[in-house]
Amino acid sequence: MSAQSLTLPRWMDLVLLPLWNLAVALGVAALVVLAIHQSPAQTFSVLVEGALGSGRGLGYTLYYTTTFIFTGLAVAVAFHGGLFNIGGEGQATFGGLGVALLALWLSPKLPAAVMLPLLVLGAALFGAAWAAVPAYLQAWRGSHIVITTIMFNFLAASLNVYLLVNWLRPAGSMSPESLEFADSARMPTLHALAEKLGLEWPSSPLNLSLALALLACVFVWWFLWKSRAGYRLRAVGSAPEAAHYAGIRPRLQVLVAMGVSGALAGLVAINEISGVQGKLTLDFVAGAGFTGIAVSLMGRNHPVGIVMASLLFGVLYQGGVEVSFEVPGFSREMVVTVQGLIVLFAGAMAMVSAPMFAKLYAAFKRQESRHG
Repeated sequence: MSAQSLTLPRWMDLVLLPLWNLAVALGVAALVVLAIHQSPAQTFSVLVEGALGSGRGLGYTLYYTTTFIFTGLAVAVAFHGGLFNIGGEGQATFGGLGVALLALWLSPKLPAAVMLPLLVLGAALFGAAWAAVPAYLQAWRGSHIVITTIMFNFLAASLNVYLLVNWLRPAGSMSPESLEFADSARMPTLHALAEKLGLEWPSSPLNLSLALALLACVFVWWFLWKSRAGYRLRAVGSAPEAAHYAGIRPRLQVLVAMGVSGALAGLVAINEISGVQGKLTLDFVAGAGFTGIAVSLMGRNHPVGIVMASLLFGVLYQGGVEVSFEVPGFSREMVVTVQGLIVLFAGAMAMVSAPMFAKLYAAFKRQESRHG
């Protein structure tokens, strides 16, 4: 039994391998910290304390986590359909446009109980619509999904700039941003909810979008592994020709995969636009679409793994801010370097260690068979 032909046990692939890659990433990051004559133990202690050591820090960490859950799920759904969706940035931006148009048009007239579900629906539909165009171009015109989704990121950003500067910006304002939304279009923050219940929670951007993100995880799990539509999508993703002979239409599944993926990416706007900004702004996505690729890879394209990977990246983002303030000589650029190393080893190079573990597991199985 060769290491090449051996399939790793599920627990090894889903748990041990990601933990090993994370440990290697942290080890290399520690060497970078030592290179600038700082203590790795102190630096990582400040990072964890800044991200999890206070209610305010935890709030910011979970706020970042929420956005990464949406973008990670978006990448995962497309991946299970055999597609690599790099257009999360554009789909989230277009979802923000949907949220803004609905909020500016309807929020003065409707209560929050009606308005917020409409905003969720609008964000999902606008994100899905923006993803459907590259899906159509691949399925019926042969365009490559990676190229078209990258192009559509720039198109969405340019369209957002044009609409903000020429149509949505208030008269006399120099800032490229829309009018403030009415209160009924604002997703309640945890701080505000705690106040209403007579409880104390430090002010932070954390809002009810976190609950929406967790519901999205449940939906994705059910859709991919419990529904017929998800089975068809995964069948096309793993063996498109076999799925075609089984009567499944691959072109339709491309549209389904990208539609669901775009809808999930569009929900980023609920957290960022409705939950925090309260208005449409430029570049509110801020790279979260690309971070979602690393989150999905590290989480093995499974909702549970994506939640854990999103939390890790939330800790890195929030803790990194504290490190740049608290550790002398540790600039924001160094924080980004450490984050990049973790993305490299835990995400992009996730399978580099797999052959080593396969050989070790094969040796263990041979030893076990001799003594068995």
